[in-house]
Amino acid sequence: MNIALVGYGRMGHEIEEMALKMGHKVVVRIDVENQDDFTPVKLADANVIIEFTTPDTAFRNIVKGLEMRIPVVSGTTGWLKHYDEVVKLCRKYETSFIHSSNFSIGVNILFRINSELARLMAGQKEYRPAIEEIHHVKKLDAPSGTAIVLADGIKAHHPYFEGWCNAENSKNNSIPITSVREGSVPGIHVVTWDSEIDAITIRHESKGRKGLALGAIIAAEFIRTRRGVFTMADVLGF
Repeated sequence: MNIALVGYGRMGHEIEEMALKMGHKVVVRIDVENQDDFTPVKLADANVIIEFTTPDTAFRNIVKGLEMRIPVVSGTTGWLKHYDEVVKLCRKYETSFIHSSNFSIGVNILFRINSELARLMAGQKEYRPAIEEIHHVKKLDAPSGTAIVLADGIKAHHPYFEGWCNAENSKNNSIPITSVREGSVPGIHVVTWDSEIDAITIRHESKGRKGLALGAIIAAEFIRTRRGVFTMADVLGF
């Protein structure tokens, strides 16, 4: 598989290293310094684009890739107000697209467990959920995209909750999210259901970026021969 990397920071380097180990090839690397190389000619040999950039540039990068009819894997968070537009463009250009707030296989298992736990808690009114996410100080968005997905999973399976809120502005029918930025923490997500009697906690701690890189490449392998809009649940067969 020939990969075009859009975004060649720490995550891009991690993906490249993992891709080479898995027998793939990186044919072009696009970053801030060489945006002019993001053209159909330069990407002519690419089977898939893997995009990890910034909230301000992700939508533009994804659109350019779809217009070239190249499958796009995006791991950037903070741009999802444009998600429906991307879905329409993907279908228009008859290519494929997948976005995940977190490509880690472990985190996607966490998503599934979180949704199932919320479904079980729907009949247990004494329990209240809360989410905490901890990341390195260079992470741009807060709450993390992963924390928002966790909150959305609870909302989808528990009739009482209407959405999420920042913990300092807690509302009765919202799921409070606490965001912490410290040191070089790759990522920790904790969901706790608390009651006067006991508490149930599920937790995922990333040990680095390798899990994200591996998941992104597995997603790329999945969509490169398909058409449509997919999720990691599709990739993992959930």
